[in-house]
Amino acid sequence: MFQKIAKFFSEIKIEMRKVTWPTRDELKESTKLVIIATFVVTVFIGAIDQILTLIIKHLLGA
Repeated sequence: MFQKIAKFFSEIKIEMRKVTWPTRDELKESTKLVIIATFVVTVFIGAIDQILTLIIKHLLGA
């Protein structure tokens, strides 16, 4: 059992050497893009929610 565990961690170490990590600048740009996209989607969903709320209130006469 311990041999299997040792082999598992050995294989993890080998695979981690193959990973290409992003540079600091690439990471900053990706982070900015995710934050902007999140903001845009949030505003869009909020606007749709407000519009649907107004439509439902109008239909129900509330």
